[in-house]
Amino acid sequence: MPAPLALSPIAWTVIRIGAVAAVAAIARSRSHPKDPRQDVVLDDLPEGLSAKTHTAEAERAMHGHGRFKRTLRVGPNGPGVEIDVSGLGRLRFRRV
Repeated sequence: MPAPLALSPIAWTVIRIGAVAAVAAIARSRSHPKDPRQDVVLDDLPEGLSAKTHTAEAERAMHGHGRFKRTLRVGPNGPGVEIDVSGLGRLRFRRV
């Protein structure tokens, strides 16, 4: 019967961090360039959350969008960071 692999907790942490870094590197290498039209659509969204229902012949759908935009500063005239979170979504049910 083989003995279990005994590694220290630090070794398991290094293995975990290495696996995450490898997955991130693979995902970054396979990324495609962004379409500028997508950024224009997200920039044009109004701030806040909105959802509306839609009913067609054989489907019911809910379309929603949201945007959260804030600027955080360190001090009154210090450096700042703008946070802009935007998203579009759709939930659709159809009879099959």
